[in-house]
Amino acid sequence: MPAPQPGPVPRIVAGIDGSPSSQEALRWAVRQAELTGGTVDAVIAWEYPAAIGGYGWAPASVIDDFDFGQIATKTVADAVSSVVGASSKVSIRQLVVEDHPVQALMNAAAGADLLVVGSRGLGSFAGALIGSVSQHLVQHAPCPVVIIRGDGQH
Repeated sequence: MPAPQPGPVPRIVAGIDGSPSSQEALRWAVRQAELTGGTVDAVIAWEYPAAIGGYGWAPASVIDDFDFGQIATKTVADAVSSVVGASSKVSIRQLVVEDHPVQALMNAAAGADLLVVGSRGLGSFAGALIGSVSQHLVQHAPCPVVIIRGDGQH
């Protein structure tokens, strides 16, 4: 009798924004991938700011002074290097997407087995139990969602 063929490798998407909560989400996603033989897509999204201080459009000179894509790339790389040990055998792709975080994570989660996000990111009201991005993903994601509460004190 032939040996059973291995099934597809589980794919876990982890939302990253540099916050302690998102680092805990990545840590949880990597551990889950270790347990299931899966892979992790660490996804960060960025957008050009529409306004500064809440009034009008951002001056072009302010936008030109920052490379938002480069900042996002560094943020996700730093998160992966600080969370994932050198001995980890989990395959982690770092994805930097120019889009709203909800849309970027919804697109990344298409076909995924699991989406993992922190309960609150950098832009959320500090007293909220769950952030607006997490709330939207729970209601609309194309796969199961895990929300990790934590502040980096694992």
